Amino acid sequence: MKTIGSLVRTLIDLRKKRNIKITLLAVCPNSEAVLEAAVLSASHNRCPMLFAATLNQVDRDGGYTGWTQAEFVKKLEIFARKYAWSGELYPCLDHGGPWLKDLHTINNLSLAETMHEVKLSLTASLQAGYRLLHIDPTVDRTIPSGIVPVDLVISRTIELISHAEQVRKQMGLGPVDYEVGTEEVHGGLVDFHHFARFLTGLRDGLEKRDMLYAWPCFIVAKVGTDLHTSFFDPEVAEHLSKTVEPLGSLIKGHYTDWVENPEKYPESGMGGANVGPEFTAEEFNALYDLEMKEIAICHHRTGMKPSYLLKAIENAVVASGRWKKWLLDDEVGKDFGELSPDRRRWLLQTAARYIWTDADVMAAREILYQNLSCVIPDPHRYVVGRIAGAVDRYITAFNLFDSQTLFEPSNEY
Repeated sequence: MKTIGSLVRTLIDLRKKRNIKITLLAVCPNSEAVLEAAVLSASHNRCPMLFAATLNQVDRDGGYTGWTQAEFVKKLEIFARKYAWSGELYPCLDHGGPWLKDLHTINNLSLAETMHEVKLSLTASLQAGYRLLHIDPTVDRTIPSGIVPVDLVISRTIELISHAEQVRKQMGLGPVDYEVGTEEVHGGLVDFHHFARFLTGLRDGLEKRDMLYAWPCFIVAKVGTDLHTSFFDPEVAEHLSKTVEPLGSLIKGHYTDWVENPEKYPESGMGGANVGPEFTAEEFNALYDLEMKEIAICHHRTGMKPSYLLKAIENAVVASGRWKKWLLDDEVGKDFGELSPDRRRWLLQTAARYIWTDADVMAAREILYQNLSCVIPDPHRYVVGRIAGAVDRYITAFNLFDSQTLFEPSNEY
């Protein structure tokens, strides 16, 4: 399997020599159905795919998916065999840094404690076979302003990369690639001056340690999108891309969910883009549609008891408290039931990724599938197909269809 860094170098060469413009898709594996759908889509479209797992999703404690790093990679391999796909599927770490795992903040870990935990998770990721590590020390709960000075971001980035490289060599593993930076304002890297300063300082720091071989293939930057903004800014992206391309890197965007103009990503030189909440929302919407069908079936067939899956999802989301992180200013302090129906629906589909493994939700989902099976032979396949359709939208926009061919040894350019 090619390294992700080699894919990035190929993308740069293809753009220069053949005017072929491609952006790699990184799917956030926030549920088993999303992971399966993404592998299915990669197989049907013959394209490489990245899987960017946060420490909230996948970690040594199982995360909210229930997977350790090793279990996640095993699941990925199982789905690759199921869909007979031998092309590149890359397990990756997303947002590896202090306090970026919710429990680190909830448990009020000190800097030393959270850095120690992150390093253990980096080690577990390497042991499991991750191919890309996003190093993101742009949060510091000890700083009142929340803005971490650029020099501190640089030094902690180098510290975490150094740890990963030391562990990788001790374990006798092959090369791993890195992604650095963040689109978050609290990181202090959104301003272009700070962005350029970060790149210069990081390069100087790695060079002093004879570690330029570990230079990141992806630099994350804010390109117009965030949680509440879905318009991608191609002019900003092109400017940033031209800045990092001479360094052998490409820009990677986060918050690509529901973006209005995804076709502009490859045109502006974007190397990669993360999509996550949109796919779990599609999973929620598919299940919602199935429950509407179940209502009809239960009405027609006496003795059949409904699953009440949506109610189980709502109960689990509300009990988790996760929905509160997205409350608007005028909603703070309100109970979930006091919010408008549209807002409740949005919060449910957004927070559903945290509770797919809840026991009551899983049991209700199984009942739903059993009830529907008398009419729909494979409801699970219906859900996976719906998610795969959402993945396909980005594969088409990013010019990824049949792109596996471009990365094969026989391809010459």
